[in-house]
Amino acid sequence: MAVAVRTVTAALKRFTPLQAPNWIPRKKGFCCKMSTESPPLTHCITLPNKQSEPVHIVAAPGVSHSDFWSAIDSSLFKQWLHNLQTENGVLADGTMTLRQVLVQGVDMFGKRIGFLKFKADIFDKETGKKVPGIVFARGPAVCVLILLESEGETYAVLTEQARVPVGRIILELPAGMLDDDKGDFVGTAVREVEEETGIKLNLEDMVDLTAFLDSSTGCRFFPSPGGCDEEISIFLYRGRVDKEIITQLQGKETGLRDHGELIKVRVVPYNKLWRTTADCKVLTAVALLEMATKEGLLPPLPT
Repeated sequence: MAVAVRTVTAALKRFTPLQAPNWIPRKKGFCCKMSTESPPLTHCITLPNKQSEPVHIVAAPGVSHSDFWSAIDSSLFKQWLHNLQTENGVLADGTMTLRQVLVQGVDMFGKRIGFLKFKADIFDKETGKKVPGIVFARGPAVCVLILLESEGETYAVLTEQARVPVGRIILELPAGMLDDDKGDFVGTAVREVEEETGIKLNLEDMVDLTAFLDSSTGCRFFPSPGGCDEEISIFLYRGRVDKEIITQLQGKETGLRDHGELIKVRVVPYNKLWRTTADCKVLTAVALLEMATKEGLLPPLPT
């Protein structure tokens, strides 16, 4: 009997009675949840030859007001818009349209934008299909193939440094990004070589290998155009040195240490260069040099 009473009591505790007519209902407080999210930053532009096709620029969540406007005003973004409208640009023939740009990230190098990440919505007008448009913008850069002759053999000067994006130590040509909008490719190349190898080059001894490309290419090469806007100019420097200089360069530690550049110089015989590294700058430089040499385009070696 006691068991039955306990069972009934437990069931009654779980039972929720219907509300009786004479019960006084509990007053429910009014709850209003205010959103702390601000509306997304937006801006609208029109391209010179596309006045009837406005382009909406939107900031992704997390992009600050200052970074958003810095991105829009940056030379990286303006150059990309310009490239779209050039003779062989994506929008040149009118078959495609740019509708929106989503600014996703900005990396500042001091007071200037170093890297810019955005997504462009470009559509084919006939099919309505969207073209892949994720962009990592970093702008133009330069590199230098340094060839030093000594005792009848030619050596190439490379840099060895950690490249975190690929998770490897890479042998590559001395290289660097343009630090301003002036387009001083030769000056930047000379400065980068001195910073990364300690070698001082003369401006007049530099040969622009990419200048031998057809003018329709822009006379620069794109290492990864499927995702990055980087365009590189390759310069050649040739000189004669004593064997002692080759020995001194091998393993020399250089680079701007306060910028995190932990660089070692490596000297490689030129005839082994093409199979020593997978750096695309090296391989492109070798190809351009060999073809320019074959067609007699190079000036005489400085004395």
